[in-house]
Amino acid sequence: MKGAYPTFIKQVGKDFLVYVPDWDNCTSGESLEDAISMGRDMIGVLGITYEDEGKEFPKPSDYKMALEKAKKDKEVMDFSDGILTMIDVDFTEYRRQMDNRAVRKNCTVPYWMTVEADKVGLNYSKVLQDAIARLLNLNYNVGK
Repeated sequence: MKGAYPTFIKQVGKDFLVYVPDWDNCTSGESLEDAISMGRDMIGVLGITYEDEGKEFPKPSDYKMALEKAKKDKEVMDFSDGILTMIDVDFTEYRRQMDNRAVRKNCTVPYWMTVEADKVGLNYSKVLQDAIARLLNLNYNVGK
């Protein structure tokens, strides 16, 4: 599923502030390009959150409606005089990337076990992934 949302970007000092009225949320970037990227990430994360909570995504506004929302919502600042552009997000691809990203987990094992594991060059992450997959009966490439 893809979506494109009207987005306001306003430079304040060295920062570029981003407001997406349909998602009623803000973020920022260090450059115009970074601001657009951060806006896309924000929408992607919010989309995953909405999906996980069973909420429907907001419908993208047209430019006129987005401008009205920006003029009405001045909680942070008036974004209505910023750059109005569209930011597109491929929610399916964003979900895939987020689900497959590596997440650091800390675990504790006895010292003697680490000595033996290090002798044979054991990959702790792979061992843990394989063990979790087996315990949860997950369809995962165990041992590969």
